Amino acid sequence: MAGEIPDLVALERTGTGKGAARQSRRNGMVPGVVFGGDVDPLAIEIPFNALLKRLKAGRFKSTLFNLKVEGHEDVRVICRDVQRHVVKDLPTHLDLMRLRRTSKVSLFIPVEFINEEEAPGIKRGGVLTVVRPEVELVVTAGDIPEKLVVDLTGLNVGDTITISAIDLPAGAKATIDRDFVVANISAPSGLRSSDNDEEEEAEDGVEEAEA
Repeated sequence: MAGEIPDLVALERTGTGKGAARQSRRNGMVPGVVFGGDVDPLAIEIPFNALLKRLKAGRFKSTLFNLKVEGHEDVRVICRDVQRHVVKDLPTHLDLMRLRRTSKVSLFIPVEFINEEEAPGIKRGGVLTVVRPEVELVVTAGDIPEKLVVDLTGLNVGDTITISAIDLPAGAKATIDRDFVVANISAPSGLRSSDNDEEEEAEDGVEEAEA
């Protein structure tokens, strides 16, 4: 994982159940549970504003955190779920899973495309069509990439980028066991239309000649 593992600070939550969770929310907190790691689940709560800031920053579910809870040893965790209010779309509960650095975990990693200006196909008016803006990978917890980078240099209209063309982190592999398409450079709609017109004219010419 690029950079230092960020801290996620939480408090141990007293009580469990819906009543305790509602009280936590009234206190401006988001209740949650930490599970896994061959130890008992731990009920926690995180300040609402702190969690919302993390969520808005993006990649919350694909980030390995160092969870700090007073009275407990620090532990590496990853978010497995964030439940949201059905109307307000604000976080109401989260589930965190304990991980070892060597643990394998399945995550969706965002894909970034660079050097569009160096792609002849795009210079000619071709369109970059992104089929998968994120790719699900099985990765080692200590080496979760922030993103996958696709270099478009030299690509032409009709070229396709598959997962095999992307450099994956050591030990990482896609969850889909085939060379699937991530993106392609398609012809501009105007060019496709003119090509179709030319084909139709050619077919008409053939029909007239046969007549």
